Amino acid sequence: MNSAWLTATAVATPLIAAAAILLARKHPNLREALSLLGALALFAQVAALLPDVLAGARPQLAVLEILHGLELGFQVEPLGLLFALIASFLWFVTVVYSIGYMRTHGELHQTRFYAYFALAISATIGGAFSADLLTLYLFYEALTFATYPLVTHGGKETDRAGGRTYLMILLGTSLIFLLLALVWTYSLTGTLSFTEGGLLANGDGLRPGVTPTIMMVLYALFLFGTGKAALLPFHRWLPAAMVAPTPVSALLHAVAVVKLGVFTILKITVYTFGAGTLVRFDAGEIMQYVAAATLLVAAVLALREDNLKRRLAYSTVSQLGYIVLAATLANRYALLAGGMHILAHALAKITLFFCAGTILISLHKTAVTDLNGIGRVMPITVGAWIVASFCVIGLPLTGGFWSKWYLVQGALEAGQPILVAVVLLGSLLAVCYLLPPAVRALYLTPVQATAARPAFGAEAPRTSLIAIVVTAALCVLLFFVAQPIVSLLDGFAG
Repeated sequence: MNSAWLTATAVATPLIAAAAILLARKHPNLREALSLLGALALFAQVAALLPDVLAGARPQLAVLEILHGLELGFQVEPLGLLFALIASFLWFVTVVYSIGYMRTHGELHQTRFYAYFALAISATIGGAFSADLLTLYLFYEALTFATYPLVTHGGKETDRAGGRTYLMILLGTSLIFLLLALVWTYSLTGTLSFTEGGLLANGDGLRPGVTPTIMMVLYALFLFGTGKAALLPFHRWLPAAMVAPTPVSALLHAVAVVKLGVFTILKITVYTFGAGTLVRFDAGEIMQYVAAATLLVAAVLALREDNLKRRLAYSTVSQLGYIVLAATLANRYALLAGGMHILAHALAKITLFFCAGTILISLHKTAVTDLNGIGRVMPITVGAWIVASFCVIGLPLTGGFWSKWYLVQGALEAGQPILVAVVLLGSLLAVCYLLPPAVRALYLTPVQATAARPAFGAEAPRTSLIAIVVTAALCVLLFFVAQPIVSLLDGFAG
């Protein structure tokens, strides 16, 4: 199949899977098999685009011209391809995990869960392959609506309250700030297409009508308008959404929602503003400090949380701050760091949420202070937690080391030693909020209830345990196979 048309089929495949899942609602085994097949088919389609993109091609498909310079269409560039590979692969892994989790936990409306999950993946792939700001915006909003029923899946008042916060902040930021930024950009340029070197750039200068001050304000509008990136003060939706089932939390944090947010920021940095233009006119300097503040404040908030999932939620806000900081620094090393951290954080955070979900369904524990001694009955889960924690912290022999390493190089190249200190302090705080659960699990004396074996006699449902081991192993493998990913991202960052 022509590479350009593969972009459209990649968006359509999860939609077809969602329809098939609904038709198979009375047959759970078939429903879950269709989810797995849809994920495999999508991953194969996205992977088929890799040789062309590595060779320098940018497969493109125009869909619809609304006005002159205002089009809907798809284009595959290196960062979008990496993001699509992550989302499609982790869709498969999350379904494998969910089969054990949803059945063991006795979750209701499982067909609805798998169908909306597929719809969310379709919106994610559409965003990853967007050729212009308008297409990206439409898929960005579609993802919000596709994930809202997943956030409120439980149907309780707490679930609905979390869903309202989720919807209010994400729609509020996108309709007030992001939409305004799009309209302003179109009025300045007459188009919303992503452009090599930056849509607002004109050689070494700026387009007529664009000033450094306008660039600075417009960049802030884009970054605050991308609420899925969870910059302070628009971060509360993320811990509020932790009322959702654990596989949904994994979707929000690792597979789709927050990753589409930081992907959007990286993409507009390079293709709308132009990385060199941002640096030349210091247009991203204020947002560097917003990102740094988000990184540190969220890490401190994570330290205060006893609920395991909420601690992970604030951890995600902090780690997203690294990616936004990388975008605002806007040099090659920093942009490489942003792309690498999307991948490393996805693998690590999905592992951590898988572990938290397994602890819930096996031992019915949700608080960090209740984890004393659980390593004696759940050694694989606790081991995976430690590996994923090392990856988030950025320790050597895990993939997270490379993203932090490149970010430090990027901050030094930008002449920002204070941001180097922020990166290192954020990693130190990550040690303080991620390793205490493991220390409790391995070294503290268990209470009687904790010492009991998991309810169903094994550490976790078999499919869930397989998913945990696979993602934890990939956190380590990424350290050794980083160079091909860097080579791919050089087509974006270089």
